[in-house]
Amino acid sequence: MAEAIRPLKSPKTIRIATAVFFFISGFSYATWASRIPTLQQKLHLNEAELGAVLFALPAGLMLTIPITSWFLSRQSSNKVMFAGTVCFNLMLALIGFTNQVWQLVIVLFLFGSSRNLMNISVNAQSVGVQGLYNRSIITTFHGVWSMAGFAAAALGYLMVAGTVPTSYHFLSVGFLMIGLAFWFFSNTLHQQPAAQEKKSAFVLPDKSLVKFGLISFASMACEGTMYDWSAIYFHKEVHATATVATAGFVIYMIAMTTARFFGDYLVNRFGIKPMLTYSGILIFTGMLIAAAFPIAIVAGFGFILIGFGVACVVPLVFSMAGKSKTLSSGSAIASVSTVGYLGFLMVPPVVGFIAQAANLRWSFAVMAGLGAMMIWMVSKIRE
Repeated sequence: MAEAIRPLKSPKTIRIATAVFFFISGFSYATWASRIPTLQQKLHLNEAELGAVLFALPAGLMLTIPITSWFLSRQSSNKVMFAGTVCFNLMLALIGFTNQVWQLVIVLFLFGSSRNLMNISVNAQSVGVQGLYNRSIITTFHGVWSMAGFAAAALGYLMVAGTVPTSYHFLSVGFLMIGLAFWFFSNTLHQQPAAQEKKSAFVLPDKSLVKFGLISFASMACEGTMYDWSAIYFHKEVHATATVATAGFVIYMIAMTTARFFGDYLVNRFGIKPMLTYSGILIFTGMLIAAAFPIAIVAGFGFILIGFGVACVVPLVFSMAGKSKTLSSGSAIASVSTVGYLGFLMVPPVVGFIAQAANLRWSFAVMAGLGAMMIWMVSKIRE
């Protein structure tokens, strides 16, 4: 794996700089997400048309995973992260100026591509920073990402309430985030890339990483399901008002964010493997409770358990995969991400198909099976 060069800055300084890049990632992405309804109205798109347009983002993300892996095998992850951050926010700024559907599709594809460049490299950075500490500090980075998402959503609400055009909103956020990237880049961790690895274009996990890939798949599939279907579940199955339905998703997000900030303490106390086992149990239990008892308070409790369950899985899996003996940390994370993002992108539509054939309660019951699979896969890991 890539070796971190002895840093000139203190571990605390490097950790803060890395946290800033996680903040940029979360804030920029949530800024875009907060104005999707505005863009839908601006371009006069119905739900089906919007769904087709939005697919450009994950398409760009998935298709550039091998490119990101190639860069990470030849450059330090902080340089790739910086380039990805600048491109990501330039694309964010451009989104606000799109006036035709085809323009939005092209920019969203590039937005997803640059997000992938930033996302994998910033996680490779977090693994390197973790190596500077003798205790777990990695889940806090993802807590910062979630907090940034809340902050951006609040700003987006104010922008909508003030009828601020997306062009001004996205342009100001994009250049502010680029400014932060320039300011903190010099304090990030330089990592010596590993020797070039001969491999196919799409980096799939080798035998030693398959378990991590499947655990990531299960967790990210449940996370994607909650993003896309939690509010709809409360509306369709719990028969809640629009306000309560939104509260269901907010409860889940608060639980996930809180758990990420406490995750490092728990990992230091119990260890990574037990934490992953507990995460699988929480996901399994939460999904079953929500499916079996479509009552607002009870289903909300199930959502809290799911939020606790998915919170720390990805950072912990990336941390373990980054210690691969056969791939550089960046390439190992890219390979696990490939499988994980398949779960995040492909499983939520399957949830819709199951709901169409039966109902959302059955969909959530099926998702509980992924929690069970996670528990089984974790039992096969040797720390």
